[in-house]
Amino acid sequence: MSDPTPLSLYVHWPFCLAKCPYCDFNSHVRDEIPHQRFTAALRQELASDAERTGRRPLRSIFFGGGTPSLMQPETVALLIEDARNYFDASDDLEITLEANPTSVERGKLAAFREAGVNRVSLGIQSLDEAALRFLGREHSASQAIAALETARTLFPRLSFDLIYARPGQTLSAWEAELHRALDLASDHLSLYQLTIEQGTKFEGLYRQGRFVLPEDDDAALLYEKTAEIAGLHGLQDYEISNYARPGAESRHNLTYWRYQDYIGIGPGAHGRLTLDGALHATRRHRAPEIWAERVEQRGSGSTEETPLSSEERGREALLMGLRLREGIALDWFEARTGRAMRDCVDPGILDAALEEAYLTLDDNRLIATDEGRVRLEALLGALVL
Repeated sequence: MSDPTPLSLYVHWPFCLAKCPYCDFNSHVRDEIPHQRFTAALRQELASDAERTGRRPLRSIFFGGGTPSLMQPETVALLIEDARNYFDASDDLEITLEANPTSVERGKLAAFREAGVNRVSLGIQSLDEAALRFLGREHSASQAIAALETARTLFPRLSFDLIYARPGQTLSAWEAELHRALDLASDHLSLYQLTIEQGTKFEGLYRQGRFVLPEDDDAALLYEKTAEIAGLHGLQDYEISNYARPGAESRHNLTYWRYQDYIGIGPGAHGRLTLDGALHATRRHRAPEIWAERVEQRGSGSTEETPLSSEERGREALLMGLRLREGIALDWFEARTGRAMRDCVDPGILDAALEEAYLTLDDNRLIATDEGRVRLEALLGALVL
C-alpha cells in the first residue's frame, strides 16, 4: 500500500554562467552544457526514486541550482510531466524555478511558464549598480526591473532575492533600496544578510582585509528594519529570511523548515525521505559528470543513504523549525523524531533563553521571539544538543 504522506521534489541544475564570489552552492561553469545527457540522467534518477517511494502525494516541485533558467524549457516540461505521472500531484501543485534577470534568461520565461512552472524566483540580489558589481552579478538594475515586470505578466506567483548587510551599506541606503524593492514585489521576498562562506572567493578577500562587513549590532539593526519595512508593505517574516503576504509562503521551502519529506535529485542534491518507516538522509554526488555517469550505470547518483537516529532527527527538526515564526509543535516534534523536545536541548540554555524572552514555550509550541530571531544562529548553537 502506498504511503499517504505528502512529499516535495527538488531538482538541482548545477550549471552557471559564472561563479558568484559569495556563493558556496554546488554550481559549476562549463563552456558547453551537455543538455541531452543531463536531461536523461535527471529523468532516470527521478524514475528510480519514484519506484522506491511508490505513488505518494506531491505538494511541490522546485528547480534550483546553479542556474535552472539555463535549462532548456523542454527539460523542465519533461520532468514536470514525469513527476505528475509518478506521484499524485495536488490540485494547487507549486512549481518554482529559480532564474537570473539577464536578457538571455528573461527571454525564456514565457517558455518556462508554458512548460508548467507557476512560480518564479529571481536572483536579483540588489537594485544598486555598485553592489551588483561587488556581488559579481551578470545583470544590471535595469535588467532586474525589466525581468520583474516580464515575470509579473507571466506567473501567478513571483519572488525575488536581495542581499543586505553589505560592506559600507548604511541603514538609510538599505531602507531606500528595500522600499523600492517592495514597490516592485508581488507576494514574496527572500532577504539575506551577506555572510562569508568557506571556500568562496569572498572568504579569501575577507581574510585579506579587502572589505569589512557591518558590525553585529549594525547588522541586527538592518535585520530589524527589514522586518519593519516589509510589514508596512504587507509582508510578514514567516521565516528568518523570507517574507510573504498571507497565503503566499513558499510551500516547497516550508517542507524543509517543517522537516517533512522531500526527494532531491541532481548533482549534490540532498533529501529527507521516509522509507520502510525510517527517515533517511540522502545525498547525490556533487561533481556533475561523475553524478551523470553513476546514474547511467546504476539509475542513481547517490553517495549516501543513511537512516537517521532519533537524536539526529531531533537536532535537525529544531535547527529547521525554530527558523519559522510559527515555531515547532511539540506533539508533532515527538511523533517525527521519537524524542521529547526537552531531551534534545541543553536545559540550562533553554531556561535562560525563556528567561531572556528569546524563546516562548507553552503546552505545545516552542517559538523563537523577535529578540531570539535576531541572534538565532548563536542561540541554536548553544541550545541544541
